Amino acid sequence: MTEQSLANMIDHTALKPDTTEEQIRTLCEEALTHTFASVCVNPTWVPLASTLLKESDEVKVCTVIGFPLGASQTATKAFETTQAIKDGATEVDMVINVAALKAGHHKELEEDIQAVVHAAKGQALVKVIIETCLLTDEEKRTACEISVKAGADYVKTSTGFSTGGATVADIKLMRETVGPKIGVKASGGVRSLEDAEQMIQAGATRIGASSGVAIMNGQQGGSSY
Repeated sequence: MTEQSLANMIDHTALKPDTTEEQIRTLCEEALTHTFASVCVNPTWVPLASTLLKESDEVKVCTVIGFPLGASQTATKAFETTQAIKDGATEVDMVINVAALKAGHHKELEEDIQAVVHAAKGQALVKVIIETCLLTDEEKRTACEISVKAGADYVKTSTGFSTGGATVADIKLMRETVGPKIGVKASGGVRSLEDAEQMIQAGATRIGASSGVAIMNGQQGGSSY
């Protein structure tokens, strides 16, 4: 893998609640310098990020929906998606309703994801965060299967705000479940080049990390987001 192909797989992320405008500006500058796949920011920062990246055809603006708990109403997630696209987002990472999954309410879960997919209307990629650290392996498979059925473009491991992040084992399980046509995003705890390479070898096609620059420099990054 070349340095550039690695950079093109990284969603350069800043989702902490105390992220400042200056940090968003720096995030976008770094993304342009390294040609990362996207910047992933909270919805409130999408208009600024879109403005800063408007001249780039390569670096996308990604935001989060129903974040970080996934416990918002389905209509709220759909509205968030519509607004995010109006503001300039072309990728959205939505959190599933974990309680619905655990209760076996699979139709409800599918409809929740479908609402975001329909709101995106082909204008934005939809990545479904299944929060692997809260699930059994069977539940992970079910969440992935439902995500594919609902029309998602990616399945994603984690928010980075729960009890754990991406693991190689989970990436392998998710890739085996969704097959070769759906993207798999590893996020949460990917802080070094070695971490990223292990995730990619296991089947990840996108890496979510606040340590994108450190990864590219072969260094160890800090906290997940």
